[in-house]
Amino acid sequence: MHPFAPVQHKCLASGTVRGFALIVMKRWWQGFAVFAGLAATARGEDNGDNGGDGAGPLTDVPGEAEPLVPVSAESMVWLMDRIIEWVERAGAGGEVARIAAVLTVVVFIGCIAVIANWIAKKIILRVIDNVVSRTPWKWDNTLRDNRVFARLSHLAPAAVINLLGKGLFLGNETVMAVIHGVVMVYVVAILLLVVSAVINTIQQFIEMHVAEEGVPVKGFAQAIKLVVFIIGAIFILSIIFGQSPLYFLSGLGALTAVMLLIFRDALLGLVAGVMISVNEMVRVGDWIEMPSNGADGNVIDVSLTTVKVRNWDRTITTVPSYDLISKSFKNWRGMFENKGRRMKRPIHIDMQTIGFVDKPMLERFMRIKRLRPYLEAKLQEVEESNEESCLDMEVLCNGRRLTNLGTFRAYCLAYLKDHPGVFQEELMIVRQLDPGEHGIPIEIYAFTNKTQWVAYEGIQSDIFDHLLSIVGEFGLRVFQEPSGHDLRRAFGSTASATETTAPMKDAPKEDKPAGGDGE
Repeated sequence: MHPFAPVQHKCLASGTVRGFALIVMKRWWQGFAVFAGLAATARGEDNGDNGGDGAGPLTDVPGEAEPLVPVSAESMVWLMDRIIEWVERAGAGGEVARIAAVLTVVVFIGCIAVIANWIAKKIILRVIDNVVSRTPWKWDNTLRDNRVFARLSHLAPAAVINLLGKGLFLGNETVMAVIHGVVMVYVVAILLLVVSAVINTIQQFIEMHVAEEGVPVKGFAQAIKLVVFIIGAIFILSIIFGQSPLYFLSGLGALTAVMLLIFRDALLGLVAGVMISVNEMVRVGDWIEMPSNGADGNVIDVSLTTVKVRNWDRTITTVPSYDLISKSFKNWRGMFENKGRRMKRPIHIDMQTIGFVDKPMLERFMRIKRLRPYLEAKLQEVEESNEESCLDMEVLCNGRRLTNLGTFRAYCLAYLKDHPGVFQEELMIVRQLDPGEHGIPIEIYAFTNKTQWVAYEGIQSDIFDHLLSIVGEFGLRVFQEPSGHDLRRAFGSTASATETTAPMKDAPKEDKPAGGDGE
């Protein structure tokens, strides 16, 4: 312990405070504070008091100029020695002085860490924000929005604590190892968050450029994050247990079977999510139908383990990724990519109204512009066929004749070809299905050139409104189950006819003239 005069003690104490504050502010842009003049002054005083033996706390080389010593473990040891001297000169015991020195240095390191955190967040981050706002690029704005720079700023207090904290327990290797391990775990955790934010930035940047293609970038990003966090967890375990990362990597093989049993569903979902992303089975914006899971609507999110679907009733259904590869579902993406939506609906015709086309009906049909080309070609074909067969055409069973149902089918096809809402490049057919208890179905099979729901329903309704209205012009009648009105009308007409033809049972008898034989 070096003897200090009271005046020297006061000067040294005040010089210590000023020296620390000045050097910290002066050397902060280099990352750490430096005790320059203070260390050199203390070195000279120690040498003078000890008779010039050259034994000082900062250097072992006598006779050389003192270098700029960084604020490190040696600086903290020197500071603790000075504080212990001050406390002992004030009359406290050695143990009390040691505790006071440790507490003082802890508070000092905490203040430096708080100052470092404040400078990193309030000054450096603001400078970065101003620079990023003025650059013409967008990627740096995305980095800022994903808090990449903000998360990096958390490393400043950790660096200060790691640099200065070792001086508190310089002689205790166990405590120093614990402090170093805690700081390193904290640094690894912060770096994992930074890497996660960078991956989010890359994901958003890619999604902005491939938004129209609907590539499920989120699934790939989550897979990369999973790998990164597994590697980070291995490094954290290696720091905590003091083992090499290869030690834990070699142990993963033995844990594979256990992990497969415990995390079976999670692993299946993970593999399914990768398959969905790679094969592009589902994209954001696709319309899918999956009755087994109650999903019928647009896909709003594709992650590594789940797929979210907004149903048409505005409810959200979450479908596990594994169900999409183990169960069947319908994806309407091909319809939207093909720019045509299928229209497949029958018109049921009453079979009792089907018959041959007579001359008055044919003359009426020839006045229909859409039917004229068909009728001219069909009549010529029928006449040539009948002339070749040389049959008696007075019998309806002989030869070929036009029917009102066939003519109606031809009209439907011609109408579809003229309609502006029908996709002309796709298959278009009007066919007759098997007759049944609801009459004979005439199915309209075509594609609209609008895939949006409202536009599609408008085109389809317009087509069938016209066809249902025009059926009567062909002598046909649409089949319909009898309603209450039909039954009342049928029974009402029967009752009226019965009342008209039945004898009156309660009619009064004619009175005979009185006196008959007596006249």
